[in-house]
Amino acid sequence: MYGSTTRKALLAVCLVLLAPSTAAHVRHNSAAVRPFQVDLSAGLPHMHSLLRQSKLPGEEEYPGVGDTAGIDLGVLRSLRGQWLNDFDWLREEAEMNSFRHYTTEIEGLTVHFIHERSSDPDAIPIILNHGWPGSFLEFTPIIKNLTSTAVTSKGKPISFDVVVPSLPGFAFSSKPPVNWTVEDTARIQHTLMNDVLGYRQFAVHGTDWGCAPSYTLYANYSDATRAAHLTFLPFLLYSSAQLVTANITLDSALEQEEQRRTEQWSSTGNAYYLLQLTKPNTIGLALYDNPLGQLSWIGEKFITWSDPHSFFLTYNEILRSTTLYYLTRSFVSSIYIYFQNPNGFRSQYTKPATDAPLPFSAFRYNIAVWPEALVAKVGNLVSYRNHDSGGHFAGLDNPADLVADLREIREYWNGTA
Repeated sequence: MYGSTTRKALLAVCLVLLAPSTAAHVRHNSAAVRPFQVDLSAGLPHMHSLLRQSKLPGEEEYPGVGDTAGIDLGVLRSLRGQWLNDFDWLREEAEMNSFRHYTTEIEGLTVHFIHERSSDPDAIPIILNHGWPGSFLEFTPIIKNLTSTAVTSKGKPISFDVVVPSLPGFAFSSKPPVNWTVEDTARIQHTLMNDVLGYRQFAVHGTDWGCAPSYTLYANYSDATRAAHLTFLPFLLYSSAQLVTANITLDSALEQEEQRRTEQWSSTGNAYYLLQLTKPNTIGLALYDNPLGQLSWIGEKFITWSDPHSFFLTYNEILRSTTLYYLTRSFVSSIYIYFQNPNGFRSQYTKPATDAPLPFSAFRYNIAVWPEALVAKVGNLVSYRNHDSGGHFAGLDNPADLVADLREIREYWNGTA
């Protein structure tokens, strides 16, 4: 419809209109924090060139396999076509830049984060920690709702000051040294909240690998971390036999279905986990400059780990997440989180010395669900909600229930915002 020059000019205007003012009041050490804008468009021509040159086999190869052997060939072909012909990264950048992005230096690492504040002076500060193959994009659909004032199920007013960091090695945060652990990430996030942003007490949320630094903050920094909401646990799963031995009964049909799904993932869905845990360079270097390969590797996870009935998690969401990984050159460093944390998921269930509340949310189509009795072993479990919809990326495929559950933190909050 427009020529490329006119189109870029229009999008540049959109970026200016959507970008938050750097003069907006933000409570932080201004000398240590720099406003940041997403601008990766320079890498698009190379990415598009590689995509156009990439080849896929014909449908006659292994016909009828569908998604039983990994990502469906027809789905990958469709995603590739949409990526080349319809996907608009500049529009996505404009949407990302509607949030306030910042970077700061902590322990020699650049830490990227979104920081959106509520207008309510009693808002609860909260960190939202993503996992792999996620990013800060997992939470952009819920940030504005969380900063808006609402009420809990019992009528208490609630809003949040929201901080969404990119984990080290992901997106715009520095690639950490090879010996970096999730405990190190928790430490620098404590510094970010306390020393950089000035929040002496805060809440945390974590999913996938993000649950590990969130839980470490909960367990090891209890004076500051006054609530932790999780959808994933940094503890190894129980098999059905182990549940029986532990005298844990799954009473509902939903719980039994979730356990079957958990065991199916443990037996046939976690080969990627073992590879990234032991040989991250093998897959990482193979796909480093291969956008179609990254789309296949990442896209399969989004498709199979999500609620198949969700209207929210679309092909566009898969494409913008994969594009972010590719253009930030963070695919290799992101999967190093597995290699760096061989014991990141603990075998011994222990309860830390904190009275801070630990609400937990389960989602039907998540790849793994921990029964209520197991979650109660690792913290002060005050609420366990099991949802009939949503999956591994709840911020994308069931944002309404995730927001409602996070708001319930107010019911148990005994910190000072």
